[in-house]
Amino acid sequence: MGNLFCCLVVEQSTVVIKERFGKFEQVLQPGCHWIPWITGDRIAGHLSLRLQQLDVRCETKTKDNVFVTVVASIQYRALADKASDAFYKLSNTKSQIQAYVFDVIRASVPKLNLDDAFEQKNDIARAVEEELEKAMSAYGYEIVQTLIVDIEPDVHVKRAMNEINAVNVPGTTAKDVMDMVLVTQYFDTMKEIGAAAKSSAVFIPHGPGAVRDVATQIRDGLLQASHHHTLE
Repeated sequence: MGNLFCCLVVEQSTVVIKERFGKFEQVLQPGCHWIPWITGDRIAGHLSLRLQQLDVRCETKTKDNVFVTVVASIQYRALADKASDAFYKLSNTKSQIQAYVFDVIRASVPKLNLDDAFEQKNDIARAVEEELEKAMSAYGYEIVQTLIVDIEPDVHVKRAMNEINAVNVPGTTAKDVMDMVLVTQYFDTMKEIGAAAKSSAVFIPHGPGAVRDVATQIRDGLLQASHHHTLE
């Protein structure tokens, strides 16, 4: 008798997928079950119904050309009444969720300036959650909550923002920060070129509007170079 039957205990917050001769037959709920091997019954696998969390880091660029890393936190779980869909339809649930998060964030954030992205974190989270709910319900999963927990600017931008905050400059925008980053990188490059050419000095413009003027010239030059490259 022991060779013909097996006693299976299914733990709380878990279901078991049972097959008969390789075909789905039943979802076993928590409790004790007898599995008759002689009739071709077998256990295909276990599925947790517990709440799970996935943190996704997505790199993208804002409308004002600031590279940022958006960190999203997704809480989800498999639905008991759709356990067979959750078990059979997806081979890698986390990768599927991550792909949808990437799509929504990379479609939403590039439409916003950096300052707006910070202010509209809840709107971005809501857009991600709506897309995930629509997509993952077909696979037997429920999206419980979606949060945008952080938006991290590029390290150069973050450093420039900290420097501006340190001197308490009022009314500073993300564009001002990008101008400072651009000019700083330009001057660093000029310094390296000067050192390589054995020059002893590099002359740069200075004055109240110098940073803005240089940044504009650099940006115009980059745009012209990009346009010329496209035409080629």
